[in-house]
Amino acid sequence: MSGIELHSKAFDDHAFIARRYALEGENVSPPLTWSGVPGDAAELVLLCEDPDAPSGTFVHWIVVGIDPRSEGVAEGECPPGGTELVNGFDRRGWGGPHPPPGDEAHRYFFRLYALAEPCDLSGAPGAEDVHRAVDRHRLADGTVVALYRR
Repeated sequence: MSGIELHSKAFDDHAFIARRYALEGENVSPPLTWSGVPGDAAELVLLCEDPDAPSGTFVHWIVVGIDPRSEGVAEGECPPGGTELVNGFDRRGWGGPHPPPGDEAHRYFFRLYALAEPCDLSGAPGAEDVHRAVDRHRLADGTVVALYRR
């Protein structure tokens, strides 16, 4: 399986993300860029999840149907062609980091998947639902991790 290069000019991999992207800040999604998407990809799926949440992995952003020819998404925007699903805050779109006060820094995994055919996600899927759906048709993926603490 080939790898997708996923980056953000808002944070380096495994570095802290600014408060403006957090729920308590301006709650805007960070800009992302990607490359290395296989030419035969039918769609891209973007997932941002926090595996350090006290109640289990928490979903901050799910976008399906992203144009596989796209190369990124601007700050505060939905990726080209994408449909934002409901996140763990029970809202459609981006829900920024919001770990419990005093916790060690939480990790926010931004994962981009290139799929051979469209996935069947809708509504408010959990992180495991997303992983199961993309694993069936995954051609490539890429990950970048942000950190945040309150």
